[in-house]
Amino acid sequence: MAVTLSPYLVQALQPLTVLVAAPGLSGWIAKVEARLQGRRGPRVSQPYHDLVKLFGKESLAPYGASRFFLAAPVVAMCCYLTVPLLIPVLTTFGLPLGYAGDIIGGSFLLALASFSVAVAAAESGSPYAQLGASRSKTFGAITEPVMLFVVFTVAMITATDLPYAQAAAVRSSGDQVIRPAHLLASAALFLVILYETARIPVETHTGTNEFGMIEEARAFEHSGPHLALLKWGSAMKQLILYTILLDVFLAPWGLSSTTGVLSVVLAIGALIGKTALLGCVVAVIDNSFAKLRLFKISEFVAAAFLLAVLAVFTLYLGGG
Repeated sequence: MAVTLSPYLVQALQPLTVLVAAPGLSGWIAKVEARLQGRRGPRVSQPYHDLVKLFGKESLAPYGASRFFLAAPVVAMCCYLTVPLLIPVLTTFGLPLGYAGDIIGGSFLLALASFSVAVAAAESGSPYAQLGASRSKTFGAITEPVMLFVVFTVAMITATDLPYAQAAAVRSSGDQVIRPAHLLASAALFLVILYETARIPVETHTGTNEFGMIEEARAFEHSGPHLALLKWGSAMKQLILYTILLDVFLAPWGLSSTTGVLSVVLAIGALIGKTALLGCVVAVIDNSFAKLRLFKISEFVAAAFLLAVLAVFTLYLGGG
């Protein structure tokens, strides 16, 4: 007789899986990129070692910063832990909180996390941190509407904005995945993910002091456990976006259809395998193109918006 888990336990496993696996995905991508460049590169487990080291240090705050400076990493982490409750991470069916919010609500939570980190960076008084916060919100005003437009496009294609229902619509037939409108919307989301995760051809994510830094610059004045939370949250955001692209848009297979222990464990393995494969694709893109100049980011995002618009036209012109 198969051993089954409580739906509430499986519900808790979804954010826990994202929490534990996110640093490993970042380490895997860094390793693949190093191999593509002919280097040995860091260990896949290096992000975990970095987090342990940061949690053992002291947290400091700039003079004059409010309490929100230290609260922002916690707020962002809470947002990143909430989103996996609303999307299909391990199961094909909605868990107790699976229908508590739609994919638009998840997008707002990600936006709230980004806003909190940007406000904390602006409070620090550091020129680099403030510059990163300013750029983050400037380009966020462009990318976030594009992401919402992609969500609306897929909602029109699948006739729902609930992630579990959208995944079920795509999973119902392989033809759903190759529909022109769906492919265009997925491509638009992929371009937005490249920007949101600080990958080529947009900006640096290696932590070097460059004027093109956005994601890394915002955390310049944080230290110790709060810096660890920011880095961990950034890795979780990357895994969450990969999961949305794979488990809702492109490959919603490998998920568990029951709460059986073996089925859930296989679903965890499938998620890690799919995101690792997508990470390899991102690493290849990351090493194949030169960085864009900062003012070119708007053109890059405009291309994503154009793909989403083409998806809508394709849908209504009979190709959806």
